[in-house]
Amino acid sequence: MPYFAFMQRQDQEFIFELTDPAQIAHARRILSGEEKMEVHVHGRITKRTAQYNPKWSFHLDPATIRFFAMAIEVCDANMQYVEDHLDEACGAFLPGCHWCPWDSKLVREVQVG
Repeated sequence: MPYFAFMQRQDQEFIFELTDPAQIAHARRILSGEEKMEVHVHGRITKRTAQYNPKWSFHLDPATIRFFAMAIEVCDANMQYVEDHLDEACGAFLPGCHWCPWDSKLVREVQVG
């Protein structure tokens, strides 16, 4: 399965796996510049490190990942803030474990392994 990376700010990168063929195609359209509207990443976090994204103590459940143009504020957070407050996530902070970083910018397809 393909992996992709998004950035927040200049120094924070988050790698995620996509399994849905439609979302894989959508991600590739974003990277090619063809898709200009629904370009931000949304998904449900899992409070566990993934081997392809070892810097973070959480990852996105591949089955839940979609791309968006606009989303509600309650799911927006910086990845470092999520890491620092992971014990609070999925309650009042990031209800339902939904994470939708508004400033997420897809930057590359990642070769893992």
